[in-house]
Amino acid sequence: MAAAAKGRKAPDFDLETDGGRRVSLSSLRGTPVVVYFYPKDDTAGCTLEAVDFTRAAPAFSKAGVAVIGISPDTVKSHDRFKKKHGLALVLAADPERTAIEAYGVWQEKSMYGRTFMGVERSTFLIDREGRIAEEWRKVRVPGHVETVLAAAQAL
Repeated sequence: MAAAAKGRKAPDFDLETDGGRRVSLSSLRGTPVVVYFYPKDDTAGCTLEAVDFTRAAPAFSKAGVAVIGISPDTVKSHDRFKKKHGLALVLAADPERTAIEAYGVWQEKSMYGRTFMGVERSTFLIDREGRIAEEWRKVRVPGHVETVLAAAQAL
């Protein structure tokens, strides 16, 4: 399957979320959705990104846009992460990497001269019809949420 790309139909997913609920992209049809993929709960960049999305949650809500964070962490990990940082967003667990791989964000990475597989921090803005309106890959966290919010408000 080709990786998700701007203009294409967004791959559907059905994942367990924090609090033991479930979320699927198809259940949100008719609503714009921001799906952001991040490497790991409670690490510096991932925490900053989640806190930034939480801070912007009222503006996304006012624009009628749902926000879902996805990582390979477990639901239990997401629950701890949300509680520790007071996060107000849906975090979906993808330990089998079905959505992560469908969106093409499981990539070879390198750190300190070592290569390994991991989640490439990426965000997708999905329109009301389920198509990818915008995509951001290899995201740098500072200022990213503001960029995504501006694009979402323009939908």
